[in-house]
Amino acid sequence: MKSHNRILTLAAVFLAAGVGSIQLSPAEILQALFSSAPSQTRTVLFNIRLPRVVAGILVGAILASSGAVMQCVLKNPLASASTLGVSQGAAFGAAIGILVFAGGSVNSSSSSVAVTVANPYTVTFCAFLGGSISTAVVIAISRLRRDIGPSGLVLAGVALSSLFSGGSTLLQYFADETKLGAIVFWTFGDLGGASWDDLLVLAVIFAGSFVYFSFHRWNYNAMESGADTAASLGVNTRRVMIVSMAVCSLAAAAAVSFVGIIGFIGLIAPHIMRRFVGNDYRYLVPSSAAGGALILLLADSFARTVAAPVILPVGAITSFLGAPMFLFLLFQGGRHGSH
Repeated sequence: MKSHNRILTLAAVFLAAGVGSIQLSPAEILQALFSSAPSQTRTVLFNIRLPRVVAGILVGAILASSGAVMQCVLKNPLASASTLGVSQGAAFGAAIGILVFAGGSVNSSSSSVAVTVANPYTVTFCAFLGGSISTAVVIAISRLRRDIGPSGLVLAGVALSSLFSGGSTLLQYFADETKLGAIVFWTFGDLGGASWDDLLVLAVIFAGSFVYFSFHRWNYNAMESGADTAASLGVNTRRVMIVSMAVCSLAAAAAVSFVGIIGFIGLIAPHIMRRFVGNDYRYLVPSSAAGGALILLLADSFARTVAAPVILPVGAITSFLGAPMFLFLLFQGGRHGSH
């Protein structure tokens, strides 16, 4: 199954890099990568397509691997970045960044009018800060009230999600048309806005979180058998839970701060991979990362081609496709172990 994951993901990479207003065949892509190619092909590939493909791989891998670990340590099959209010906190932070600091801008042409974010780095920082605040609040609750278990932390995350969603709605209510358009545009999710410098940051974040998850894979396997079993094996379950939540949430906050809200990837990818590799976290974490990258690349390719030349928001596509898929998994018994 691991080799199948790699083959499918590689095929999705060539698909995502090839589709668009200028179609590129796999041969043309390979020629541009490893030898000489027309300047137009190289410009399209290196300046537009490849950054988008790499963003899809990194963001999908971060969200999916974080979701797999969250579902383990929180003992909840519905756990993901949204469960702890990370995505909603990032959206609230982005709204503040656009409304207070960055603003929005209108790019007009003879054929269309596009609303974009005027200062994306300020908005990215504010979004990351908003997602981090949600994480900090949940961790603070877990440290102040040690009698609150994983279920209580999930409920705290749900409450924070509602709070941040309400705050975002109020900010949009008082925003002018341009800033409102920029806020809504950011929440759609867009893989095309990340630069190579942004992708380097995301690559470092993914590598760091993946190393941490791999280092604790045996702890996650022990916790999968229950807290008492894990404790008898010498696992400090509470510390592993808190630190893992922090790593997952901060990595997910960083991912969505660069590309906007991408829903359901962290929720459905681990469940799909469990049906093939089981609950062994030696295989589940890397498989979830590959599955998340594959799903996001396919969703983005679909968003760019189904209504071409209009590019649909990839966040809406993942939510639209993810919801029925997850309901199907629930009806088919695709639940997370014994949780």
